[in-house]
Amino acid sequence: MTILVTGGAGYIGSHTARLLAERGREVVAVDSLERGHRAAVGDLPLVVADVSDRAALAELIDAHRVDSVVHFAAYKAAGESMEHPGRYFHNNVGATAALLDTVAAAGIERFVFSSSAAVYGTPESLPVTEDAPVRPESPYGESKAMVETMLAWLGRLTPLRSVSLRYFNAAGAWPDGSLGEDWSLTTNLVPVVMKSLLGRRPPLEIFGTDYPTPDGTAVRDYVHVLDLAEAHVAALDHLEAGGESSVVNLGTGVGSSVRQVLAAAEAAAGREVPTVLAERRPGDPVAVYADNRRAAELLGWRPRFGLDDILASAWAWHSTHPDGHGD
Repeated sequence: MTILVTGGAGYIGSHTARLLAERGREVVAVDSLERGHRAAVGDLPLVVADVSDRAALAELIDAHRVDSVVHFAAYKAAGESMEHPGRYFHNNVGATAALLDTVAAAGIERFVFSSSAAVYGTPESLPVTEDAPVRPESPYGESKAMVETMLAWLGRLTPLRSVSLRYFNAAGAWPDGSLGEDWSLTTNLVPVVMKSLLGRRPPLEIFGTDYPTPDGTAVRDYVHVLDLAEAHVAALDHLEAGGESSVVNLGTGVGSSVRQVLAAAEAAAGREVPTVLAERRPGDPVAVYADNRRAAELLGWRPRFGLDDILASAWAWHSTHPDGHGD
């Protein structure tokens, strides 16, 4: 049987699809290619379609004998969602609802969802556990929370079982630099640092140096994209073994400051990151990092890569693919 990876030509989706194939699993990717890249899929089968296209998805599921779904396909920029909220609800929620209808009609009962720590908003305490209040502060975070709610109801009323993976700050690339993130569509720190290192943008702005942290800069939990891919495989294994539905944090459990990220980037590249100091951005939390004990207990998942590995792999990818996938 086959695993369907939606958004399989995107950043985390392409890494997960490759890892599944390397583990001997049958995989088919579906992607609209609006923000994905055909080259990221490599030699794996790719169907170009939107997940809301019920006829195309039903045909794909039947043709490839799909029995499990890993769902990535979504817009993922919190800032953009504040400017275009309707776009995010239409794509992330509406299209997922259509996909779930198709999945149910096909009798598929295993579903792994790419969620986000953005569902928590600004956490009240650290580390963030899965029991923390769900209070998103952007339409992007709200769209992820809404899909989690849909999955919870379907889990009560239908045979569908799901694992929603709330990951923190995805970063890095395939360790040999052969697959990575398209930096043209992201404002996340690691690819922006790489852009500044490679002279593809002005110096990096450090937003706030007076936070109550050891070095004065904000702290986040950066988790390697390959560790995330491993977690999706583990979630599938959990469901295939008859495991119950759950929501699970994916993070290292350790926060890294902006200055620590810069130091790791400079060590990887052998050059200094050009920076300028700037005021804090409104709404930026001082620190956010995960409690990842449930991932270890339920999925047997523990991150293998640290901050230095993340920045070394990101440098290996961006320095050899400055134009991304080139398509």
